[in-house]
Amino acid sequence: MRRLRAMIVKEMWALLRDPKSRLILVVPPFLQLFIFTFATTLDVRNVDIAVINRSAGVHSTELVSRIAGSPRFRHIIPLTSPEQLAAAIDNQRVIAALVIDQDFDRAIDVGRPATLGVVLDGRRSNAAQIVAGYLGQIAAGVGGDLQLRAPREGSAVTNWFNPSLDYIWFTLPSLIAIVVSVSGLGVTSQSVARERELGTFDQLMVSPLRVHEILIGKMVPPFLVGTFNATIYLILAPLVFGVPFLGSLLLFYLSLSIYQLALIGVGMLVSSASRTQQQAFLGSFLATVPLILLSGYASPIDNMPGWMQVITYANPTRYFLDIVQGVFLKAMPAEAVFQQLWPLAIIACVTLAASAWLFRARME
Repeated sequence: MRRLRAMIVKEMWALLRDPKSRLILVVPPFLQLFIFTFATTLDVRNVDIAVINRSAGVHSTELVSRIAGSPRFRHIIPLTSPEQLAAAIDNQRVIAALVIDQDFDRAIDVGRPATLGVVLDGRRSNAAQIVAGYLGQIAAGVGGDLQLRAPREGSAVTNWFNPSLDYIWFTLPSLIAIVVSVSGLGVTSQSVARERELGTFDQLMVSPLRVHEILIGKMVPPFLVGTFNATIYLILAPLVFGVPFLGSLLLFYLSLSIYQLALIGVGMLVSSASRTQQQAFLGSFLATVPLILLSGYASPIDNMPGWMQVITYANPTRYFLDIVQGVFLKAMPAEAVFQQLWPLAIIACVTLAASAWLFRARME
């Protein structure tokens, strides 16, 4: 234990003695918190849409007023002809255009179904589809108020786990997995490569330290850094951003620990295979990008090709992402957490064993 404690203290000093290193460990996670929380969102805001209102009745005016009052839209551009509509779409002045026919108000007054036309800019397909959803919700709200479909019956929509559909509630818990991945791989990948570049790796080889003691000593600092970053996010999420934490702290930190062990194993593989810190940096970047892209953070795993979905089962971030979102937003029970945790534990065992084997081989 004395040798192990000395190795851990030595690694912590190597990580913290440089003021620039201390700054890098603290500042980037805070910047990522505030940048990614608001930047990585599928919400569409501050867009302009065009309206051709050929009815100009009470109901169509009410519909246009509700669209203009929505925080999603910036300007409502009134148009009078299909030619103007085509020009506005072609020149990207608007992302969508709403066409209200002449018989819109007349159909509502006599109790017939009323239809609307929506023209979308297909060059921005994802944003256009989301805008179409916003317009559909507003039109459905007007229809509900006018009781077009159910004259005496009301309807209510409840969104489980995220009642207001605030995208930050999804983004911020996911950022814990992303930031822990970046910091864990970044710090771990530099550990052995730094020893080789500084010429101190040979000193480790002739020291009385055993291989497992060296490995544990190099794994503790990134583990502590990742735990610190995750704890900061855990505190700021409800206090600053209003994202509730409904689950168990014990399950959260247990899952976080196993996830970090899996990441540390990958980082030690990269570090053991690298001869310089630059190679280690490039290797960690090469490992981080697939981990994030194949986790379901950027796009749903179900949208990926079948062969790629199979590859995601070897990605530890996939499992921890489900755990952290479930623990935050829906108080995921222990049974559901362990269903995601046992594959994560297997990945951690494999990566740690592989990194230990490669490290031992490079020492010999």
